[in-house]
Amino acid sequence: MRKLVLSIITATVLISCQSKYQDIPESYYPLLDSALVKANNNAPEILKALTDAPKNQKEGMAFLISYMPERDLTTLKADFLLENAAYAYKARQRFPWCKTLPDSIFFNDVLPYTNVAETRDPWRKDFYERFSKYVEYETNLKDAIFAIAKPINKEVNVEYNIKRSIVDSSPKEAMSENMATCTGLSIILTDAFRSVGIPSRLAGTAMWTNMKGNHTWCEVWIDNEWKFIEYYPDDLNKSWFLADAGKADPNNPLHWIYAVSYKPTGQYYYAGRAAKFLLKTLDTTLLNPKTLKSLKEWKRKADENNEKPYIHGVNVTQRYIDLYKESIENSKLADDELIANFVVFKNENTSQSDSRLDCRVDVYLDDKIIDFGYSPRPTDDMNKFLKIKLKKDTDYKIVVSNIKNNIKQSFSIKTDEKLNEEFKLILE
Repeated sequence: MRKLVLSIITATVLISCQSKYQDIPESYYPLLDSALVKANNNAPEILKALTDAPKNQKEGMAFLISYMPERDLTTLKADFLLENAAYAYKARQRFPWCKTLPDSIFFNDVLPYTNVAETRDPWRKDFYERFSKYVEYETNLKDAIFAIAKPINKEVNVEYNIKRSIVDSSPKEAMSENMATCTGLSIILTDAFRSVGIPSRLAGTAMWTNMKGNHTWCEVWIDNEWKFIEYYPDDLNKSWFLADAGKADPNNPLHWIYAVSYKPTGQYYYAGRAAKFLLKTLDTTLLNPKTLKSLKEWKRKADENNEKPYIHGVNVTQRYIDLYKESIENSKLADDELIANFVVFKNENTSQSDSRLDCRVDVYLDDKIIDFGYSPRPTDDMNKFLKIKLKKDTDYKIVVSNIKNNIKQSFSIKTDEKLNEEFKLILE
């Protein structure tokens, strides 16, 4: 009798799941069950979004709900989610670059209604109607990207201004004030891209290694890779901040370059969590007022949410270091310039990779620091160097430091007439 009762209960649960989660892959079932529990009193709205979604949109809706932050599970309504999905799939059906996307990219970087901790505005329908006209006749993805990026500030009437009231303003909030931070501008641009089926995500750093502040920008998925672009665009993978990003410290999470992911990745985006840590550990008198204000706002946001970190991130630091290295190698040198290649060794065995030591390398000219970077690690390719552009036939002071290993040592060098010159800095 007990086995019969258990069998009936099991069968009832299975029938219930099959009905509730019809046309959805079974791999989502436990995630959806957990999401509905977290939704609490809002569970009927979340379930309505799932059951009312058209058959071709059900897996996308299941993806959104499965990885939805708890703050959204308890507040977002079915109509909001259904409209967001409807216009995302409308873009997928209409635009050629979106039709061919893998589901994994479409789900994670086109379909989401949010980027970081911004207010959850129903921007999707408005932006689809605003920006579709700009790409209506485009067939090339890069042309479509710039068809959106070039006129966006005039379309939404939002410009960069530090007087904005919110650090991570939603499109509606930014458009009501006609101003936004780099984060707010990047949210607008990413949402505009997503509205016409172009995969996009935010990227940024909590603090540059020169301690002059933080920054946020956008990335787009093109030619099967991520490339960066800004609200005030130059070209893909080209902007004023590349030199700062390229000098990121790959060993210090506070200086990493992060990209946002809707789906969990095992680590978190810098906003909020890192800001709280920075404010605890940094001498805030060293920060400019704008950076300090931004960090305090990120901390306030994190405190207000009163839940576990939920903005997921991807560490993309090495890609930006490599892009900067490539830009240096490809840049045109003046007649009196050369590329200096630096490697730091902990002993004289310079032919062995494990003799290398990753250090900060500061370059001084006449007692004034002119550039810096981070030397290759023992695990890096032996052909990798820290590349810095210097003047020919010039005396420089080089300061090598590694706080973790209590290292700080100075070297004097003089450049030659070669276009590329290697300096092996051997620690005493």
